[in-house]
Amino acid sequence: MGAFRITRAVALPAGEVFSRVTDWRGHGARVPLTAVRVVTPPPTRVGTRFVARSGVGGAGFDDPMEVVRWEPPAGGRPGRCRLEKRGSVITGWAEIEVLPEGPGAVVVWVEELRIRFLPRLLDPLVARAGRLVFGRALDGLLRRSSSHL
Repeated sequence: MGAFRITRAVALPAGEVFSRVTDWRGHGARVPLTAVRVVTPPPTRVGTRFVARSGVGGAGFDDPMEVVRWEPPAGGRPGRCRLEKRGSVITGWAEIEVLPEGPGAVVVWVEELRIRFLPRLLDPLVARAGRLVFGRALDGLLRRSSSHL
């Protein structure tokens, strides 16, 4: 599996950061050629399912995911979210942790991706691409003004 880790320190409160990094539709707005559709009713919780559709027209694929851990930050406790990727093309998982740090927070995003039909020899390339794409998406989610929430 292509495994990677992204860490960002921000001057926003942990609750705000957690809301931003778990805005599933917001991810779609920041990942090129991708749209995200949430298929379960709000609010997000264990069991929430969503699908990231990547590609152009009929040349694309779905990346269905399910929230299997949901712990928003509270009372100085870190927030944690774990997603399981349940697709026929992409499998794996992602864990997002938001740690309160002073008046701000630290985000730690750890992910393992497996793209079916790609040889394991390419796992380091998959990890590098994932770190780049999801790092940019995370930066965009953390940068946006609160008026877009």
